Amino acid sequence: MNLLTFDLNLLRVLDALLREQSTVKAGHRVRLSQPAVSAALGRLRDALNDPLFVRQGQRLVPTDYARSLEIPLRRLLGELTELLSGPGAFDPLEAHHNFKIAGSDFFAEMLMPPLAPVLEASAPNVRIQLVELVPGNHVETLEKQDIDLALVPMEPFPAWVDSAKVFRGPFVVISRKTHPAIRRAGLAPGDVLPIDLFCSLGHVVFSPEGKLRAMGDSALARMGRERRVVMTLPTFSGVCHAVADSDLVALLPQSLALQMAPRLKLAIHGAPMPLEPAHICMAWHRRNTGNPAHRWLRDTVAKILAPLDAG
Repeated sequence: MNLLTFDLNLLRVLDALLREQSTVKAGHRVRLSQPAVSAALGRLRDALNDPLFVRQGQRLVPTDYARSLEIPLRRLLGELTELLSGPGAFDPLEAHHNFKIAGSDFFAEMLMPPLAPVLEASAPNVRIQLVELVPGNHVETLEKQDIDLALVPMEPFPAWVDSAKVFRGPFVVISRKTHPAIRRAGLAPGDVLPIDLFCSLGHVVFSPEGKLRAMGDSALARMGRERRVVMTLPTFSGVCHAVADSDLVALLPQSLALQMAPRLKLAIHGAPMPLEPAHICMAWHRRNTGNPAHRWLRDTVAKILAPLDAG
């Protein structure tokens, strides 16, 4: 292929087709008609000497070669956009922008409600969507999805990911206020649950992947103990409601427990084993680090979540 004669606008069409797997939807993304997208696909096939997509029902399924182009192409287009847009300034009052944040439903409770009045007052035409993480692979969320920011536990990231600490938060045990076994033990809210009682009770575990073991089990194992896991749930809100309506207990981030306890009549107790606090960070693709709009997003999210930091 001769790059001097290749129309680089075709790469935008290819990226849209890889995202949408439909000529109609791809046309909407790049503001072209369906016939124009089909014509561009024909030119791409000739230039790259590959069919790129085969039809399967209503979908266009990418060939292996097309799939191999998806991530490098998206990275290249992002870098070109940043390069050509220049440093510039970002005025949230005037901006029309759409951001996607990936995170657990913890942030549906602790981030999005206080973010709503900020948008209304300071960024009326900015749209922010909270979407689910790719289970078990936070890096893939940033690489393959249209995600601007991921809110995740701190971990080693590849070189193309930038990150910043957001908050450090401890864990507590939640139960319903009228839990009979805890009452019989004469324990008041705020008391540490004795380890024998803690291990004998049924537990709900937060796990999007349905894993039966979590950080609490590792801490117990170091003491030669184990707990009785009765169910797992993919959302923190589900965990809270299950505990509120039963004699089950759960480990929960303290900040979320304090938020949910009055609403669901939950009691908060200390855990009987030492637990490492969660270190939550924001992670993003390095191509966005210098983008003023992205910087505004990071600063806004960090400011709202800063009070959750236990130091």
